[in-house]
Amino acid sequence: MTGSWDRSRDLGSQSDDSFQYERQHIEPTYDAFICPLSKQIMKDPVTLENGQTFEREAIEKWFNECKETGRKLVCPLTLRELKKMDMNPSIALRNTIEECNARNEVVQLDFARKFLIPSSSESGVLQALMFIQQLATKNLSNKHIIHNAELIPMIVDMLKSTSRKVRCRTLETLRIVVEDDNDNKEVMAEGDKVRTIVKFLNHEQSKEREEAVSLLFELSKSESLCEKIGSVNGAILILVGMTSSKSENLLIVEKADKVLENLEKNENNVRQMAENGRLQPLLTLLLEGIPVFVARTVGSSLIDLMKANDMESLEAALKALNQVSSCESSAKVLVDDGILSPLVKDLFSGHTHLPMSLKEVSATILANIVSSNSDFDSIPVGPNHQTLVSEEIIHNLLQLISNTGPSIGCKLLHVLVGFTDSPETAVVVAAAIKSLGATISLVQFIEAPQKDLRMASIKLLRNLSIHMGKELADCLCGPAGQLSSLFEVIAENIESTEEQASAIGIVADLPKMDAELTRQMLDDGYFVTVVSRIKMIREGETRRSRFVTPYLEGLVQVVSRITCVLPNDPKYISFCRDHDLAGIFTELLQANGLDNVQMVSALALENLSQESKNLTIIPEMPSPGFCGLVFPCLSNQPVMTGLCRVHSGTCTQRDTFCLIEGQALARLVALLDHTNDKVVEASLAALSTLLDGSVNIEEGVSVLCEIEGIKPILDVLLEKQTENLRRQAVWMVERLLRTEDIAYEVSAEPKVTTALVDAFQHSDYRTRQIAEQALRHIDKIPNFSGIFPNIG
Repeated sequence: MTGSWDRSRDLGSQSDDSFQYERQHIEPTYDAFICPLSKQIMKDPVTLENGQTFEREAIEKWFNECKETGRKLVCPLTLRELKKMDMNPSIALRNTIEECNARNEVVQLDFARKFLIPSSSESGVLQALMFIQQLATKNLSNKHIIHNAELIPMIVDMLKSTSRKVRCRTLETLRIVVEDDNDNKEVMAEGDKVRTIVKFLNHEQSKEREEAVSLLFELSKSESLCEKIGSVNGAILILVGMTSSKSENLLIVEKADKVLENLEKNENNVRQMAENGRLQPLLTLLLEGIPVFVARTVGSSLIDLMKANDMESLEAALKALNQVSSCESSAKVLVDDGILSPLVKDLFSGHTHLPMSLKEVSATILANIVSSNSDFDSIPVGPNHQTLVSEEIIHNLLQLISNTGPSIGCKLLHVLVGFTDSPETAVVVAAAIKSLGATISLVQFIEAPQKDLRMASIKLLRNLSIHMGKELADCLCGPAGQLSSLFEVIAENIESTEEQASAIGIVADLPKMDAELTRQMLDDGYFVTVVSRIKMIREGETRRSRFVTPYLEGLVQVVSRITCVLPNDPKYISFCRDHDLAGIFTELLQANGLDNVQMVSALALENLSQESKNLTIIPEMPSPGFCGLVFPCLSNQPVMTGLCRVHSGTCTQRDTFCLIEGQALARLVALLDHTNDKVVEASLAALSTLLDGSVNIEEGVSVLCEIEGIKPILDVLLEKQTENLRRQAVWMVERLLRTEDIAYEVSAEPKVTTALVDAFQHSDYRTRQIAEQALRHIDKIPNFSGIFPNIG
C-alpha cells in the first residue's frame, strides 16, 4: 500500500531527495493483508475451514488445479487435506484493508498536491501526476476525491511547464481524470481551460497534439462542453484540418474525426464545420430535423397503431416509424416510448399473415434502433421479461435469418452486429450461437452474392471472432470452407475498406497454434497475399482511409502466425526467407502510433530469433594434416572471420533471422521507452533471445553494450510497471551482470540494487531465484547464503 509512487515511469532521472516518500506518515503493509498464494494485498479475503485466509481468486484457482490434476484437496499452506471447499468472506479483514488503503491514499494525495506547483522539479511533478493517474483508474469514487480536493485546476496549471514530459503527462492525467466523470468534465469547462488545451493542437510535438486531441475527445462526450469547445476561436478549423492532413499521425487523424463527430451535437458547431469544408454534418442535421420532431410529437401514437389488428393501420405505422427511426435521436425517443416489445412481437409471432415486406420494415426499424446506442439491452421485450440479448430472443433471430430472404436476413444480421458491438453483449450472443449450433449458417453468408448481406455477416463474425476462434476455424478450414472467400475480400481493391478490415480481423483472431489452418494458409498462398498487402500499405500504394489502421493490424497479426510454428516444417522457414519477414517486421517496429503493429512485430522477431541458433551455418574447421596431428606445435590453428558473435556461425537477417544483422536491435531498444507496457514486454522478449542459454551470452551482452541497450533495460527494471515486465527485466539484468565490468558499474547504482532487492522479496519463486543470483553478481548477497538453489 505504500508503493504507489514506486510505480512511476520516470524514476530513472530522479535526483531530488526531498521527493522520497514520507513513510512515517503512511501505515505499513501488514502480513495479514497479504495473500500467501498471490503475494498481493487481498481485495476479497476468504477463510477456509482450517482458519487460513487467502484471496478468493487465488484459492479458487488452487482448488481448480487440484481438481484438474486429480490431487487431493489440501490447504496450500498446511498441505493438510480439506473436507470441503467452503470459503467464508473475511468481511472484517476486507474492511480493515480498505480503510487502511483509504487513509494511505489521503496522505499520498496530499503529498502529491505539494508537488503540483511551478517551482517543483520535473521528476517530482511527473511522479505526482502518475500517482493521480493510478488513483483515478482504481475506481470511479477516487475521481470524486480528486474533484473534491480541487486538484484539477492545479493539474491544468502544469500545462504551463517548460518541460515537454510534464505537459504530455499533464494532458494524459486530465484525460484519465475526466473519463466517465461528468463532474470533472464540468470543472474543465470553467475559465480558459478548454482554450488552453486547444492551443496544444498546434504544437510542433506530435505527442502533445495526440494527448490534446485525446483529451478533447473525452471532453466532447459532454454536450455542454461541445458548445464550449466550438466557441474557442479556431478550434473546429484546426480539427477539420487535422482530419484532412496527409502528414499527420493516423491516430491523431482518427481522434480528431471522433471529436468532430461528438461536436456535431451542437448546431453552431455544425455550421462552423460547413464553413470550413466539412459539409456532411450540416446535410445530416437538415435531414434529421423532421424525424426527431415526429418522434417527439406522434411517436407514441404510431407505436399504439402497431398493436392494432387493422393491417392497413399497421402498415402505415411501420412505414412512418421506419423513416423516423433512421435518425439516432428519434430512435432513442421511440425506445423510451416503448417500441421494442410490439416490434419484437411482430417479428417473431404477431400477426400470423404479416407480409414479408412488412417483416422487412420491422427488421429495418429494429436495426435502426440497435445502431442508435440506446439502452436496449435492459428493456424487457417478452412475456417472461426477456431482453433483446436473452438467449431465446437471439435464437429466434438466428432462426428467422435462416428462414427468410436476403433482405430481411441482412437487416437482422445488422441487429446482431449492433448487439455484438458491445463486448459484454458479444459474449452473450456468442454463447447463444454456440448453443444453437448456428456458426456454420452464419459463416456461409460470407459467400452470399448480395454484397450487403456478405458485409453484414463479416462484420458480425469479426465482433464474435475473439469469442469463437476455434469454432470459426473449424468452419473455415477444409475444401468446402469459406476461408478463400474471406481472402478474396481481403485482397479485393486498393482502398482499405471496413469490410476488408473486418475480414482480416476474423482471420487474425483464429487460434495461432492451429497447425492445420496455418498449413492451409501457406499452401493456398494466403500468406503471400497478406505480405503483399502489407508492403502496399507501407509503400503508400493504397489509398488512405479510416480503416487502414485495423486493416494493417490484422494483416500483421495474420502473417506473424507463421513464426509461431517455424520448427514444424521447413516450408515455413523457406517462406520467411523468401519474403524477408525478418526485414518486414523490423521495418514495422517504426510504425509509430500503431501499438498493436509494433507489439506483434516484436513478438514475431522473438520467434524468428529463437530459430537463428538452429539456422546459422557453422563452418567446418580444416584438417591439420598428418604433421599437425603428430606435431601440434607445428600446426597453426586457422582463424575464422566474418562469423556471428552470438550464434558462432554465418548469419544474415534474411536467411537466419539474426537480430544482430540489420536494424532490428536498435529499434527494439528504442521501444523499451514506449508508453504501452505490452510493446515494452514484446521488445524485451525479442532482445532476451540474445542472452538465452543456447547462444554466446557474453557476446550477446557485448552487442547490447555497443548499441547502448544496457541502460534502457535497467530503466525497465526500475520502472517495473507490470509484474511481467519485472519478471523479464530481472531475468535480463541477471544475464547482464554476469559480465564483471557491468556488474562493477551497476553495484554503484543504489536504485538498481533496490529494484533487485524488491524483486527478491516480493516476486514469484523463479524471479526471486534469479534476483538472488543477480544480487550475488554485485556482491549484495554473500555467495554462501544459499537462500535458493543455484540456477543456470
